Amino acid sequence: MVVKFNKDLFSIFSVAHRTPGNLRGFVQAKMRNLKSGSMIEHRFSSEDKVERAILDEVDMEYLYDDGDYYYFMNTQNYEQMHLTKEILGDAINYLIPQLKVAVEFYEGKAISVELPATVDMTVMETEPGLKGATVSNVTKPAKMETGLVVLVPPFICEGEKIRVNTAEGTYQERA
Repeated sequence: MVVKFNKDLFSIFSVAHRTPGNLRGFVQAKMRNLKSGSMIEHRFSSEDKVERAILDEVDMEYLYDDGDYYYFMNTQNYEQMHLTKEILGDAINYLIPQLKVAVEFYEGKAISVELPATVDMTVMETEPGLKGATVSNVTKPAKMETGLVVLVPPFICEGEKIRVNTAEGTYQERA
């Protein structure tokens, strides 16, 4: 959810409702400023009013990047647009060609990209696989095609496709 707070837009990461003893309840929210990228925690009392920002979501497909800009195509009208690393943030680690994403606009300006829950990526570099290795809590680092490093089980080899959770950056399964 994106809210307008102190004349800035904030993306909500976590919310906890607390009622300490005989005191009044409050909501503790962890949120990121979409303009500066900084994380803050704020306590909202029951009297505080927060305006929810109305966002327009457009389905787009990631095409390529040229180092400075990341290019996307609108899947309805085939218009192309580019976004910067500052707007995309950590999402650049999961952008592979032909990936379908939802770009969120506020008052006609792109503010963020919503990734799918998982992305299938190819392992580019990792230590050799072990014969007879089974699933256990032993992991090894693997470098993906975008440069992202994910901890994977020992039986994963270079060139394999794996499914990566975009919220946590963790290995899910073979793709």
